[in-house]
Amino acid sequence: MSRPSSVDAADIARFAAVADEWWDPKGKFAPLHRLNPARLAFIRETCLGHFHLDGRSRTPFADLSLIDIGCGGGLIAEPMRRVGFQVTGLDAAGESLVIARAHAVSLGLSIDYRATTAEALVEAGEGPFDVVIALEVIEHVADPRAFIADCARLMAPGGIMIVGTLNRTLRSLALAKVAAEYVLRWVPAGAHDWRKFLTPEELRHLLESVGLVARPPAGLVLDLMSGQWRRSTDTAINYMISATRPGA
Repeated sequence: MSRPSSVDAADIARFAAVADEWWDPKGKFAPLHRLNPARLAFIRETCLGHFHLDGRSRTPFADLSLIDIGCGGGLIAEPMRRVGFQVTGLDAAGESLVIARAHAVSLGLSIDYRATTAEALVEAGEGPFDVVIALEVIEHVADPRAFIADCARLMAPGGIMIVGTLNRTLRSLALAKVAAEYVLRWVPAGAHDWRKFLTPEELRHLLESVGLVARPPAGLVLDLMSGQWRRSTDTAINYMISATRPGA
């Protein structure tokens, strides 16, 4: 008997409905466009350090594989391909992948986009990957523990996982939920369920429960003066955390 899926069908449908706006920096995904430079910098620096690579190279990750789980329209997958990774992008919303594929082709980028889930890849025995990325995904799944376990099974020995998500605090309730959805209209109303947000401690526990070694989280905060996101020790709203799989 197959195990229950961690996919939340309602959330998949919600993102599929706005798939054609993925690459519009002023559209419904504008908050992700603004957040992206800080997320990409964290991924690059974390992977350079973990694999002991030379950041002066234009394509320092040319010999490594990366899977972007919940890739959406490709906002992370494309930059990761440009720095050398062999990239696989997964998303359960096929509508988003239509946009992702077309955008990548228009730029001459070869990315293996698949309309499937992490658990399906695990069951098919695919992988492993040197880097597993899951950004702004875990707060949308039905079973975070199963999701993290599947992500871990896709990791190569010595690999690294990077997760980005929202903390469950009163500040995140006020700003990431109420203000972002109902006041500023940065994201569609109902896009997030604050009760499904994980604290850094909860996420660390999930990562360590599947045999990974979690590193301290890094916060991401919005500078209201510049409108730019930057890394911070403040993890009260947005944060990223990496975890490694011991091995060769």
